[in-house]
Formats: sequence, structure tokens, C-alpha cells
Amino acid sequence: MPIKRIGIIVGGGPAPGTNGVISAVAIEAIKVGCAPIGFNDGFDWLAQRYTDEQHELTIEEVSRIHLDGGVLLGSSRRDVTRDPESLENTVAALAKLKIDALVCIGGDDMVRSAVAIERRGVVKVVQVPKSIDNDLCLPLPLATLGYETARHTAVGIVKSLMEDSKTTGRWYLGVTMGRPTGHLTLGIGKAASATCTIIPEEFPEGLISLSAIADIVEGSIIKRRAMGKSYGVALLSEALVERFSPREVAELQDVDRDAQGNIRVTEIDLGRKVKNEVQMRLEQRGIKVTVVDKTIGYELRCAPPIPFDAEYARDLGYAAVNYLLNGGSGALVTIQGGEFTPIPFANVLDPSGKGRRRAVDVTTESYQVAREYMVRLGPRDFTNAAWVAALSQAAGLGEDAFRARFGRFAHA
Repeated sequence: MPIKRIGIIVGGGPAPGTNGVISAVAIEAIKVGCAPIGFNDGFDWLAQRYTDEQHELTIEEVSRIHLDGGVLLGSSRRDVTRDPESLENTVAALAKLKIDALVCIGGDDMVRSAVAIERRGVVKVVQVPKSIDNDLCLPLPLATLGYETARHTAVGIVKSLMEDSKTTGRWYLGVTMGRPTGHLTLGIGKAASATCTIIPEEFPEGLISLSAIADIVEGSIIKRRAMGKSYGVALLSEALVERFSPREVAELQDVDRDAQGNIRVTEIDLGRKVKNEVQMRLEQRGIKVTVVDKTIGYELRCAPPIPFDAEYARDLGYAAVNYLLNGGSGALVTIQGGEFTPIPFANVLDPSGKGRRRAVDVTTESYQVAREYMVRLGPRDFTNAAWVAALSQAAGLGEDAFRARFGRFAHA
């Protein structure tokens, strides 16, 4: 059956480059005689069987939006599989509007809705993977759309913080967006050469304690002091709080959750908690350090795409339409080696039905390079007696007390 109407829908948080996909899909559809239908606010209206919140896109409307930040159509985290009625309403609304194919633009949360709709057999479905978190399980080294722009934007922010910290002699704790992996935080920290970057993947499975994070930050401050530097910038992944013990962070018991049931980690003030803990420890030993906590998050999501993501978005949108027109369905759209390569939905589903995520592989040489350029206590800091003495003095501790307090880093 020929495709005459192609729907375009965006789910999840905004990501740079999304407008480029909308533009490319619409232009390519119009070129081949199809009507591109843009749906407003993700699945919110379709899940209620509303069919008015959509319109046919025109060349004039989309021709220059590929360099704009934000999302022309809006977005939402509505998951149509959370209840049977939402899925039935969505499928019925798409059928009523005579949508033949659907281009879903989103991350791991979107996969579940896209798969459920495709399995109903009413419309053909493809998904364009976008997420500033870069955690959707794509073949390495593929990045999700929006990640590179988000990283680029954040690196500019961190560079300014690093200059401010040097000028004022203070420390900044930057809590960066990205959940539940540390790709974005690590990518920012490595590119900006932040003093220290902490991500959840560097901890063994299980709970992460506030104390363990504070130990790393305190150790970095001490090591910098021993080097004659009173300033620095440490980056913490907001995803760390998802593995905190509720006994340490009481807010986790009642904090709001998003439409997928995930903790709204931005409501957990990780930076303030780590700052207070580290300052208290140092002040107890007579060391005064000014620490400022800073959230680096929402300003990354709607930034105008850098050229990489602008080009990437056009490739993905073009490939999505052509895949559908050639009879394809049920796959993620990827560009590998300059060529379109579909990844079947079945290959990217986790046991819960969501998109599989990829964590940062801390065994790789790339991660080890990142660690080598951080200022953190490590095994080499405990091999030279003169350096241990300098660290102990910078920590306000005797050498035996310093080894007892930070000795675990000698075996990290």
C-alpha cells in the first residue's frame, strides 16, 4: 500500500537537532508527494484520542528550522503503553487521520511506545534516536542526535567556570544532566579538562554513598592544594543520586517522578549536599575552602545545533523517509560509515520493553585517558614519602591519619 501521509512525533526531553529531523522528513515527504503531518506535544493528545492537535507541514514552515534550537512541534514524555486505553486511543487517532507511517523522534523511553504502535500493524513506524544523554544502545562510536551539541554548549560553560575559579580562588561543583549513565558528564569533563569528573559507572554495582563522592572531591581539593592551587572544577553526574541510599538522601522517598516513573533527579540537590559535606570536613581541620554548586542542565537541551548535529539530523530524517517508502518498518534509523543502517526494534529492547541503554565502559583506554588527566588521589600518590607528606599537610592531617583516611585510593 503506498504511503500518502507520514506523521512526525517527538518524545522525551528536547535535544539539539530535533528540528533538523522534522525539517528533513517534511521536505523529503513533500518531494515524493506525501503529506507530512506534525503532531503537537508528543503523544499527549493522541493518547486521549484527540485528532485536532496536528497540522500538515509546509516547505515554507520547515525550510530554515534545521539550525534552530528547541522543538517546533513540542514534546512530551507520555508513554502510550502505561495503560491499554492510551495505546488504543493513539492507534485509533492515527487510523482516523489516515496516517500510513510514523517517524518517532526520541530516546530509550520512546522506543517502548514506538514498538507498541508498530506491533498493532496499523501504521509503519521508524524511530530517529535523539538524546543528549547518549545512552541509547547504538553501535559504538555512534552518538545519539543532540549529544554533541549539548556537550559543546556545556564545555563553554565549564570553561567559564574554570576561569572564574582560577580568578577567585574557589571551587565549583557542577552537577550535569544525564541519566542513568555518565556519558554526557564524562564527555564534558574530558573535553573541558575539568579537574575531576565523577560518574556512576566507576562504582561497583549497588548503592553509591554520599560519603564516597565527597571522599573523591575532598581528595581532589587536597591534591590541588598540595600542588599550590586553591581552585578547581569538579563535575558530578546527576545520575549518581539514583543509586544513593534513601537513608542518606531522605528526599528520594517522596521526590516527584516523571511520566516513565524515573526520579526527577534535578530535584535532588546533589551539589549542595556534596559541597556541605566536603566543606564541613575541611573546616573541622581548620581549612577554609569556598565551594559553589552549579547545575548544568536545561540550558543544554534547546541550544541551536552545532554543524555536526545539523548535518546528522538531515541524514537521519532523509533516511527515515526513504526507509518507510521502501517498505521498511520497526527499526531505529542510524548512519554508519556514511550509509543508512536500520537496527530492528527487537535488537534494542531491554527486558522491560524500553530501549536498551549503554553505560560508559570504564575498562576502555578512552576512559583511562580521561582519568589520567583528572586531579584525583590514586595509587601513585602513595608511593613517594615526600609527596605523601605534602598531601598530609594540605589535608590538615598527620601522615598516619592521612593514610588511614584516604588509604583506599592507594588501591583504586
